[in-house]
Amino acid sequence: MNDAFTSGVWSRWEPTDAEPWNLRRVVHLHRRAGFAGTWEELQRDLQEGSDASINRFLRGKAYTPEPVSPRSELLDTILTNSMRQASSLRRLSAFWFRRMLSTGDPLTEKLVLLWHNHFATSRTKVTVSEMMQRQNEEIFLGYAQAPFSYLLKHVIRDPAMLIWLDADTNVASHPNENLAREVMELFTLGVGNYTEADILEAARALTGWTYVGRNFAFNRINHDPGEKSILGHTGAFDGDGLLDILLEQPATSQRLAWRFVRLFFGEQGVDQETMSALAEGLRENNLSTRWAVQTILRSKAFFASNNIGTRILGPAELLMGAVRAFGVMSQSPSATALAEWSAKLGQDLFAPPNVFGWDEGKSWITSRTMVGRTNFAIDMIDGVISSPDVPIDILGQAGKAGFPATVEGVGEFLSKLLWGGHQGADQIEFSPATGPVSPEGAQAMAKLMLASARAQLA
Repeated sequence: MNDAFTSGVWSRWEPTDAEPWNLRRVVHLHRRAGFAGTWEELQRDLQEGSDASINRFLRGKAYTPEPVSPRSELLDTILTNSMRQASSLRRLSAFWFRRMLSTGDPLTEKLVLLWHNHFATSRTKVTVSEMMQRQNEEIFLGYAQAPFSYLLKHVIRDPAMLIWLDADTNVASHPNENLAREVMELFTLGVGNYTEADILEAARALTGWTYVGRNFAFNRINHDPGEKSILGHTGAFDGDGLLDILLEQPATSQRLAWRFVRLFFGEQGVDQETMSALAEGLRENNLSTRWAVQTILRSKAFFASNNIGTRILGPAELLMGAVRAFGVMSQSPSATALAEWSAKLGQDLFAPPNVFGWDEGKSWITSRTMVGRTNFAIDMIDGVISSPDVPIDILGQAGKAGFPATVEGVGEFLSKLLWGGHQGADQIEFSPATGPVSPEGAQAMAKLMLASARAQLA
C-alpha cells in the first residue's frame, strides 16, 4: 500500500487540537455520508465521538427511523400499487423518496443515487415500471456496497438496461454498438481508454444478450462465437469475458475513484494524484465499494477543513437534508411533493437527461433553480409539503435545544443545525439583528437561511 494510505491523505483521521471533532465535522459527516442529522442526532454524535458516529453510517444505523403511522402505511400501499401500473411511471420517484424518508441507512441511499447516475437508465424509454423498480431496489440498493464486479455484472444483465441500450437488436449479423459503447465509455473505462475497434469487438461479444418478458436471456443463435480482439486480449469472448477484461483495466478503477470523489468531495475535492492513489487502492482491493467508502469516511482527506462546506448539493439531497434537519418526518411529508420538487429543481429521478446522467456540481445551480430552491424552503417551513399543512415550529425547536427566543438565539440554533455554527462570512444578517423573536419571525429566519448560498453546500 502506498504512502497515501499509511501517512498521507487517505490515512485514518484522528481528532487533534487543530482539527477537533466538533459540531462542524459532525454536520459535515451527516451531510456527506447521509442527508442531514436532526439536532438530537448531531448532539448524540458530538458526544460519542468520531469512531462511533462513522461506524453508525457504515453499519446502516445512522438514523433512527420515525415510527410508521397508519397514514404513511396507507400512502406506501397506494404508491406501490399505482407505481406498478404502466400509466403511473412518474410515481416511481415518489416511491423512492418514501424509502429515503423512512431509511435508517442514508449512506446506502446516497450510493443508490450515485449508481442511478452512473448507470443512467430512464423511464422515458423503459416503460415498464416494475423493471425500473427492480433495477433500483434489487440491483442499485441490493448491491450498493458490493464489489463493483457484482454490481456491473447484474446491471448489464438487467432488462431495463438492455431495453435502454437496444441490446435486443445486437445480433451476430448486424452488431449494435450502443451497449458496448456505454459499458466502456460510461460504466468502466471512460473516454480515451479504448478504440472504435475495441467497441465493435465488444459489441460482437455481447451479441445474443437480450431479455424475454422481464428477465435476462441469452439467444445463442444471435451470438457471434468467433475470435475477438479487445484491449490487447484475443479470444472467443462472450459478454462475461468482455466484462472480466474491463474489470481488470486500470482505467476502470480510475473512473470508479472519480465517481466516489464526486460523491464525497464534489467537483474540486481532491487533486489527480490523490484520486489516482484511491484508484490504486481500489485495484488492490478488487474494486471493493465497501473498502472505498470506509477508507474515504475515515480519512484525513474527508475531514480536512478545506473539504467542509464545499460540495454543491443535488436536488434530492437538498430536499432530503432539509426535511430531516427540521424534523419534518414527524409531520408526514409528502413523498409525491418531494418527487415533484426534485424534478422542478433539475433531478427527475428515474428520468436522467441522457445516457451520461446528470452533470451534477455547478450545473445544479442556475437562476431558475435557485428561485426554485428558495420556493421549496418557503413551502417546507410553511408546512405545505406535509399533511396536514402545519408550519414548522422553529421557535419551539430552538427552545427545546436550549436556545433563547431571541434573534440571536434562533440564529445560533439554525446555523449550528445547518452547518455546525457560524463560519465567518457564512453568517447571515437578520433585521432586526437583536431582541425577542416571534414564531413567525423565527420561521422567516429559517427560510432566509435555507435559501442562502451557504445552504446549497455540504
